[in-house]
Amino acid sequence: MKITFKLFAMLTDYLPADARRSNVMELEVPGDASISQIIEPFGLPPKLVHLVLVNGAFVPPADRLTRKLEEGDVLAIWPPIAGG
Repeated sequence: MKITFKLFAMLTDYLPADARRSNVMELEVPGDASISQIIEPFGLPPKLVHLVLVNGAFVPPADRLTRKLEEGDVLAIWPPIAGG
């Protein structure tokens, strides 16, 4: 199945070079893959996977091991962000 995968801020460095400018790529993933299984091949450091959204809805850390996606879903990930 196809999903849209988005990484933000410093996480864009983990995308393939041709996707870094837009920070978005289409992914073909198995229908039974969890969020954790989808992001694992990208080598994202766990401490940088802070805010995870599926179709704009927050996915708590405890659910990322079991949460499955559906065709057309958008998976977006942000690192911790500091500011004031």
